[in-house]
Amino acid sequence: MKIAILTSGILPIPAVQGGAVENLIDYYLEYNNQHRLHDITVYSIAPPYSTPKADTECTHYHYVGTTSLFHRLKRAWFVRRAAQKEGYYSPYIEYFLREAMKHIKRQHFDAIILENRPGYALPLSEVTDAKLIVHLHNDFLNSESKQAQAIARACHSVITVSDFIKQRVETVLSPQLKVITVHNGINLPRFYQATPLSRSSLGFTDEDFIVVYSGRINREKGVKELIQAFKRLKDYPHIKLMVIGGSFFGNEQGADPFIQSLQAEAEELSNRIIFTGYVPYEQIPSYLKMADVAAVPSMWDDPFPTTILEAMAAGLPIVATHSGGIKESCGQCAIIVEKSSVIEGLYTSLLNLYNNPSCRTSMIEKGLSISSKQYAKERYAEDFFKAIAL
Repeated sequence: MKIAILTSGILPIPAVQGGAVENLIDYYLEYNNQHRLHDITVYSIAPPYSTPKADTECTHYHYVGTTSLFHRLKRAWFVRRAAQKEGYYSPYIEYFLREAMKHIKRQHFDAIILENRPGYALPLSEVTDAKLIVHLHNDFLNSESKQAQAIARACHSVITVSDFIKQRVETVLSPQLKVITVHNGINLPRFYQATPLSRSSLGFTDEDFIVVYSGRINREKGVKELIQAFKRLKDYPHIKLMVIGGSFFGNEQGADPFIQSLQAEAEELSNRIIFTGYVPYEQIPSYLKMADVAAVPSMWDDPFPTTILEAMAAGLPIVATHSGGIKESCGQCAIIVEKSSVIEGLYTSLLNLYNNPSCRTSMIEKGLSISSKQYAKERYAEDFFKAIAL
C-alpha cells in the first residue's frame, strides 16, 4: 500500500526531541524499512537543530518548515488569522495540517494514518479518497468529543493503544467504525542491556533504596502526591526519590512554576529527593537501571504509558495508580493503588517493597517475562501493520 503518516504537528520525526508517540512512529518505520511492506510518506514538522531525515527506499519525509525566518513569518501570519476563528486544534497544529494537506492533495494514497489527531479526519475527508485510520494514543474520541459522529463517519478505522481507549471510542456508537487495540512496544534490548548510571554521580550510595519517577512533570502525573507520600517515609533515611523529567520535552526544570512548587514541597527532604531535569531518552535506561523501584502515580486516566513498559524492561518493581490502561499494561508485576487514597497507597506500597526483597525479586521476574512476551517493538509494529490492513 501507499501510506501517508500525518504526525501530531508538535514534535518531529525522527524522534530527536523525544515523545512517546514519535518513538512509536520510529519503531514501525524501522520495521517497514526492514521488511519492505509499504511505500510510506511521513508528514512532520522539521527537526529544529538537526538535519532532516533522508528518504529511504520505503520511507519518504515531507517536512513542514517552522524554524527559518520565512516559515516563522508565514506561520505567525496564519496563527494570527486562525486565532480569530474556531478551529479543532490550536492554530499551530492547524497550520501544520494546512501545509501538509497542500502536498497530500497532489498525491494518491491508499491510507492515511492520523497519529493521535482524530480531528484531522474532517478536513482530510474533503480532499482525499484514502482510507483514514486514526492511531489513538489518548482519550480524544468518545461520545463527548466535539464532532465525534462526523469524525467516526469519516474514518475507516481506529487503532487504539489500549482496551481502555477502545472502550472510550466505542461510546461513539458508530457501527461501521472498526476499533482495534494494538498495545505499545519499546526497544527492549536498550533497557535489558543498559549499564546503570553511577549512583555517586547523583549523590546516592549503594545503601540507598531509590524510587524513580520518569516522565513529564505536570499536575496530572501525580508527582506532587508522590512527594507527599515520601514525606511520610521520613523515618527511613535510605529511601530516596529520583524525579526524572521536565514540564515538556527539553524544558529546564527551573523554568516551570509547577516544578518550582514541587521543589519547594520537597525542600525539607532535599537530601533525599533529586530532580534531574530533562534527560535525553537514550540515557533513560541507565538512570532506571540505577533505581530499585519505579513509581507511576498518574492522577489522570493514563491510556497505556510506555514508562510502565520501560520500568518492566529495566527490571524494576512498579507502584502505580489504578487509572486508564495502567493495570492492563503491567499485570502482576505492579502494586496498584487507588487514586482516591493515593498518598496512603504509595506510602504503604513503597514501604512494603523496601522491607520485602523477595517480593521485589518476584515482581522483577514477572515484569521481565511479560515485557519479553508482549512489548517488543517488533511485535508492536507487526500488529500495527496487520491492523491497518483490516
